[in-house]
Amino acid sequence: MKKTSIAIVEDNKDIREALELIIGMCDEYKLVCSCINGEEALINLPDYSPDVVMMDINLGGINGIECVRILKQSNPGTLFMMCTVLEEDEKIFEALSAGANGYMLKKTAPSKMLEAIKELCNGGAPMSGIIARKVVNVFQQKNDLALGANFEMIASLSPREKGVLDLLSKGFLYKEIGDQLELSTETIKKHLYRIYNKLHVRNRVEAINVYLKR
Repeated sequence: MKKTSIAIVEDNKDIREALELIIGMCDEYKLVCSCINGEEALINLPDYSPDVVMMDINLGGINGIECVRILKQSNPGTLFMMCTVLEEDEKIFEALSAGANGYMLKKTAPSKMLEAIKELCNGGAPMSGIIARKVVNVFQQKNDLALGANFEMIASLSPREKGVLDLLSKGFLYKEIGDQLELSTETIKKHLYRIYNKLHVRNRVEAINVYLKR
């Protein structure tokens, strides 16, 4: 059975050696490269094309996030798991945006770290519990803000505009809306023009999406 090839990028000697020992605990994995900084990683990792890279963030020179961003372009098949002490929201999302596939804290128990690598190889996106909660919280906050913005935009519509938009969301054509509201098609179009402006959208599909997510 082909072993999963692993590379480590870590500037702290003790931590690097600890990670090397963790990899050596599992017969499924094979350590192919261990780099002491980002510059060395950019030179050596492309030659090995490892299946998984365990990447620190603070590396002294070029940081791990930038390494991932660069290496991901030339090695799209390689999976990158950040292995760091950093828990800041900014660093988490910078790493994920750069192409990281997982985000584990260095204080993770060895057995959990090995499980995370396995999960990564099986198509998952392993994250330490505290990191996963931060990701969920950020997305929930963004969703709440979006819902609040939608509510405010819908509230800015006049009763007539809301009536037009409601019928539009139910699939009625302009003429059918006009017939129901006893308005001309041209008047309906004028209402829609104002609706689009107030909702900051460009067409009926986007307007309906805002209306349904209110």
